[in-house]
Amino acid sequence: MTDDKALMNRRHFLAGTTTTLALAGTPLSVLAQARPIRIGWTAWSDAEAVTNIAKLILEQRLAQKVELVMTDVALQYAGLERGQIDLMLMAWLPGTHKAYYDKVKGTVEDLGALYTDAKLGWAVPADIPVATLKTIDDLKKPEVMEKLGGKIQGIDAGAGLMKLSEAALKTYGLDYKLLTASDAAMVSALDRAIQRKQWIVVTTWSPHWMFSQYKLRYLEDPKQALGGAESIHALARKGFSADFPAAAAFIRNLKISLADLEGVMLKARDSNAAKEAAAYVASHGEQVNRWLAAAGK
Repeated sequence: MTDDKALMNRRHFLAGTTTTLALAGTPLSVLAQARPIRIGWTAWSDAEAVTNIAKLILEQRLAQKVELVMTDVALQYAGLERGQIDLMLMAWLPGTHKAYYDKVKGTVEDLGALYTDAKLGWAVPADIPVATLKTIDDLKKPEVMEKLGGKIQGIDAGAGLMKLSEAALKTYGLDYKLLTASDAAMVSALDRAIQRKQWIVVTTWSPHWMFSQYKLRYLEDPKQALGGAESIHALARKGFSADFPAAAAFIRNLKISLADLEGVMLKARDSNAAKEAAAYVASHGEQVNRWLAAAGK
């Protein structure tokens, strides 16, 4: 019995040694690929859409496990800095997330813009005459103020867009009431106004699915009170590109138009982001291949 037990222990030791030796000869990038890439995201419809598109391609085409970590945007920046998450695909730069980014820019990798021309602003139905209402300054016109009832339809009270909108009222000297509501309630108010052919101004942003459903235009903001054009970047923890070279190459190459993204977001309202991301990937094979070219796939 003693000899048998000793032999068994020796076999276990040798098996463990063999495994250790095999791992020792394995490139670090391969070892890293064996664990999931942790992607942080927040429940913004554009972030959910692009994150699901990236997840699907990473898993299906690069055989890379992915774990999605839903958390507040501020915690994502902190998580990248601490190495608690590997990637985030929703950094609004250079303006909206400047305060967050400035704290971590020396300790994260910027993998580049995923989509551009994102913005915050005030929008109106496209059939409102441009000659009468083109810029935020035009809201001062008595006939425009009467048509709008002296109100601008906003979103959640604590949103950054609402804080900027409050500041914009002062910057332009506007005597308007900024109404608070959820994003869904804002869209409902917009829908009612369009159906009734009434005038309305809503606080909004691009990308947003409503630009695929309604014909809208932004009011020009000559004083840049609501900020300028933004790009949404992919940020990674330090060392990500070395640990996951193929995944990093793919993410650097991933570029999607606002129109395409808003189309996915609109369809996802009646199903879900994962399903519509899969449909988009399946119907855009050539584009996906271009994204993957730099990854050698």
